[in-house]
Amino acid sequence: MQRRAFLGVCAALLPGFAGAPTASAAASPRSAGAAEAPAAQSTAPSGGGWPDRPIRIVVPFGAGGVADLVARTVGKALAERLGQPVVVDNRPGAGGIVAGRIVANAAPDGSTLLLLSNGTAVSEGLFARLPYDARRDFVPVSTLGRFDLAVIVPATSPFASLSELLEFARRRPGRLNVATVSVGSTQHLAAELLRMTAGVEFQVVPFTGTPAVLGALRGGHVDVAVEILAPMLPQIEAGVLKALAVMGAARSQALKDVPTVAESAHANGSAAGSELAGFDVSSWNALAAPAGTPPAIVERLNRELRQVLESSAVRDGLARLNVQAMASSPEELARLLDSEIRRWQDVIARAGIPLQ
Repeated sequence: MQRRAFLGVCAALLPGFAGAPTASAAASPRSAGAAEAPAAQSTAPSGGGWPDRPIRIVVPFGAGGVADLVARTVGKALAERLGQPVVVDNRPGAGGIVAGRIVANAAPDGSTLLLLSNGTAVSEGLFARLPYDARRDFVPVSTLGRFDLAVIVPATSPFASLSELLEFARRRPGRLNVATVSVGSTQHLAAELLRMTAGVEFQVVPFTGTPAVLGALRGGHVDVAVEILAPMLPQIEAGVLKALAVMGAARSQALKDVPTVAESAHANGSAAGSELAGFDVSSWNALAAPAGTPPAIVERLNRELRQVLESSAVRDGLARLNVQAMASSPEELARLLDSEIRRWQDVIARAGIPLQ
């Protein structure tokens, strides 16, 4: 069911996917010849009459992933409310730097927005030099949603729970191989944080992407994976994989019987229980505008996004992606970004991950 729901969302939002056209500009891929917006001017518009042109959401990921589909789902509904097209412009590469640079240099007129993610915060600690400062060069608008990461093993794994897996890692340091996607990804850092917080040793093995992680897990080349839950759900529902725990503070709506890391660590008197109390890692997406965007535009955007994220159509659409709709104030988003930057900088330093 989750696989059909996910493919249905792709067909609804991605032109050409399974032959399904779309009517919204937000549902189109990066438009041909889309150019970077001009550099910010010394005087910004007051916000009166906004929006008077199409709005572009620059997404630091390729088309078809969860973050991209979140932007398209929200953008389609936002376009209907604003009366202007909302175009998703996919600009993957360099850990989100390509997309971030475009928006940091865009005119602060509300026509160019950046899809923020955990990766925005991670990049602040992972790269020695960035062409922008995530806290200074962007104006927070609102969060859009959060989605789960999970600890996943093959269905044939001898581990029936996370507590069993951690106890094995404690008895056999370095024996377990844990697959994640590339170095510095949320999945990679979540695995490192789990290792350090639980006080165990295992080998974190980064792969180039989710398909490679899945292949290694199914082929028995690794023992466990830390991965975003949504793309793994079809394999879990088919009985090929099993989720031992989700990594957020609350159980996933898609797998209500699967405990959180904190819950699982307390089971059976695990030695890691106290260390993992309060463990909470999830992925999230948000929107930001270039620094200098008039407060009136930011306030209007925030107000419209709140309405969009409260609509049942959008909430249901995001739920099919295993994303929980979540609006915020600009101030709340600023605090989230700041706390995430500090947390991942600390994890990167403690794990000894070299700066890029």
